[in-house]
Amino acid sequence: MMAVPVPMLAVAGRPPDYAAWAIEMKWDGARCIAMCDGENCRLYSRNRRETTSSYPELAAAIAAAARGRELILDGEVIAQSPSGAPSFGLLQGRMHVIRPSRQLIESLPVQFYGFDILTMEGELTTALPYLARRARLEELELAGHLVSVPPHWLNVEADRMIEVAREHHLEGIMSKEVSSAYHPGRRSPVWIKTPIRKTTEAIVAGWTPGAGMMSRTFGSLVLGAHTPDGRLIYIGNVGTGFTLAARRSLRARLDEIITPAMPFDVAPGGRAGGVVTWVRPVLVGDIEFREYTGEGLRHPSWRGLRTDKEPHETKVPE
Repeated sequence: MMAVPVPMLAVAGRPPDYAAWAIEMKWDGARCIAMCDGENCRLYSRNRRETTSSYPELAAAIAAAARGRELILDGEVIAQSPSGAPSFGLLQGRMHVIRPSRQLIESLPVQFYGFDILTMEGELTTALPYLARRARLEELELAGHLVSVPPHWLNVEADRMIEVAREHHLEGIMSKEVSSAYHPGRRSPVWIKTPIRKTTEAIVAGWTPGAGMMSRTFGSLVLGAHTPDGRLIYIGNVGTGFTLAARRSLRARLDEIITPAMPFDVAPGGRAGGVVTWVRPVLVGDIEFREYTGEGLRHPSWRGLRTDKEPHETKVPE
């Protein structure tokens, strides 16, 4: 079987004219490459870290659904909220657990949504058009316990699908050109993501002290991202979206990476909020926000750590 592929990525933008494009829903989960060798299945994150032990029930379920076939699938691991909508916040309870207990597996179930196929019985399928790959995927009849192939739509208006996504509390939509090949490791304009809520990844550069109940954790996290020329700059602070347990866990991790050196290429001055404890820029957070003004994020809220993203991948939001 081939080496672990790097998933194809989408560009952000408005959905195009729907005539030559298919639409999928955008799932609020963690990207996952599933590699099945005919007997067993191994799972890998977007940055090719093995996550099989984090989701053992998914590895077993995908292997069972593959029914002895050698496959490489691209998809998403999701955790559903009580309303049925995928929740990245809930998924945090599984993403960072290397070997979950049976109790955790049962209390915080996850599913695998497979939306593309990269190889089938040793045949590389990445050069096939999108619609041909979807046909191959659906012919596999993978639907089963914990595994499904989510639908795609043709000849539908994107604005209507955005409203459907909003009504069902989904993250947004994905538009995919029907004749396009799969380009591993590339961010390609033949896939366009249109989120309903703006989200971005940001590097945790430090924290400011908290008061009252937050005095033992932090008041806010100081965030950074990379400019197109590679400089790490300040993009704002985030102080909401944390549970108390998340604050305590995160503070313990921050204490391990304290550094006297400010990680930014240009000092943020007083914008970072006075006294800051700096940390090595190795943790990547997922942030929801209203807009980025150039001075900072407006109304940011913390969604969780991204162990599937590397610090160098963080970019200043558009």
